[in-house]
Amino acid sequence: MLDIKLVRSNPEVVRAALQRRGSTQSLDEFLAVEAERRRLTTEVETMRAERKTASDEIAKVMKAGGDAGEAIAAMRTLGDTIKEHEQELDAVEARLREMLLDIPNLILDDVPDGGEEDSVVLRHVGEPPTFDFEPKDHLDLGLALDLIDMERAARASGSRFAYLKGDLVLLQFALVRFGFEIVAEKGFRPVLPPVLVREEAMYGTGFFPTDRAQIYQTTDGDCLVGTSEVPLAAMHMEEFLEADRLPLRYAGYSTCFRREAGAAGKDTRGILRVHQFDKVEMFSFCLPEQAEFEHQLILSAEEDMLQLLGIPYRVVNIAARDLGAPAAKKYDCEAWLPGQNRYRELTSCSNCTDYQARRLNCRYRTDKGPRFVHTLNGTAIAIGRTIIAIMENYQRADGTIAVPKVLRPYVGKETLGG
Repeated sequence: MLDIKLVRSNPEVVRAALQRRGSTQSLDEFLAVEAERRRLTTEVETMRAERKTASDEIAKVMKAGGDAGEAIAAMRTLGDTIKEHEQELDAVEARLREMLLDIPNLILDDVPDGGEEDSVVLRHVGEPPTFDFEPKDHLDLGLALDLIDMERAARASGSRFAYLKGDLVLLQFALVRFGFEIVAEKGFRPVLPPVLVREEAMYGTGFFPTDRAQIYQTTDGDCLVGTSEVPLAAMHMEEFLEADRLPLRYAGYSTCFRREAGAAGKDTRGILRVHQFDKVEMFSFCLPEQAEFEHQLILSAEEDMLQLLGIPYRVVNIAARDLGAPAAKKYDCEAWLPGQNRYRELTSCSNCTDYQARRLNCRYRTDKGPRFVHTLNGTAIAIGRTIIAIMENYQRADGTIAVPKVLRPYVGKETLGG
C-alpha cells in the first residue's frame, strides 16, 4: 500500500508508475474521495468543537441556576448531526482504503519499461548441454521410469496434479535439505509456516485484491497460500521490530496451492504449471537503506544453488508491465530446459520496498517517530521446476538421469531410475 500523503501530494508520480505498468487505472476518483474525506473530517472536527463549547456554556448556566433547556435540545440536535457525519466519514474512509489497496507499488528507476518481451537479460551462466541423442522432456522421462503419474492424479484430484514416485521423492527432499543449508549460510533462519491463512494476511502481502482468482479459499474465507511469502510476512504483522536487529531473514518451506486461473491451455504438459507444488522461500525484513543489499543477497543465494546444481541459467531484470502489484523491482533466474529448448523461469526475487509493510503495519522506531520496514522475498528452491531442470539437463542416452554431484550425499545414489 502506498503512503496516502504521497498519492495526495504527488499524484503525477503515481500516475507515471501506473503508466509504466501499463495500467488504465485512474487516480481521479481516488483524489475526489480523498478530498471528500478531508472535507468531512474538517466538518466533524468543527462540530465537535462547537459541541464542546456549547457543553461548557450549558454547565455555566446550570451552575448559575439558569434554564439551559433550549441549549441542551440544540446540543442534542448537533450531536445527531455529528453522528450522521461520522457515519458518512467512516464510509468514505473505508472506500478510500479499498481504493488504496488497488494501487500497485511504485517502480524503481532501473526497472526496464515495457512488457515481458522487454525484460533485460543481465547475464548467462553455464552452457546448455549437448547430447548425442534426441533429448526428452521431463514428462517422457518420468513416464518411462515410472517416476511421474499424471493420469492417476487427474482421476484423484483433477487436472494439473501429479504423483511423484520413487527416486523423484528422494530428489525432492534432497533439494529441500540442500536449499536450507545454502540459505542458512546467508543468514536465513528455517521456518515451517502454516499454509492456511486469514484474508488479512493475503491483503497484507498484496495478493488481495488483485490475485484473488488464483487463491483457493475455504467456506469460512480462509486461504491456502500460493507461496510461504504470505505467512512469513504475516509473522510480524502489527509489530514493532527493533532497528538494531534488522535485517530479519527467514526461509520457509511449504506446500503451495494456485488455481492457475487464466492459464487454460498454457504449460499443461507435465509438472511445470500445477495446482499443488512445494518450495523453499526466502523473506527479509530490513531497514530502507539495507534493501538493495538484501535484494542482491537473495539473488546470490538463488544463483549459488543453480551453479552448485550445474543447471545453466540466465538472470533477467523484469520489465515494468510484468511486475506483480507489490514488487518495485524483480529479478528472475531462468533455467535452460533441453526438453523445451528454451529458458524458463525457475526462481524470482522481489524488492517490495515498504508496500507490504504498510499493509501489515510492520514498523520500527526512530528518533523521528515510527517508520515502516522494507520487505523482500525470493524463491530459494522451486522444487518441482528444479526437478524438471535436473531431469532434462542430466538425462542419459539409456533413459536414466544422473544426480548432480552436490545432491548425491542427500539422495544416496548417483542415478535416478537406474
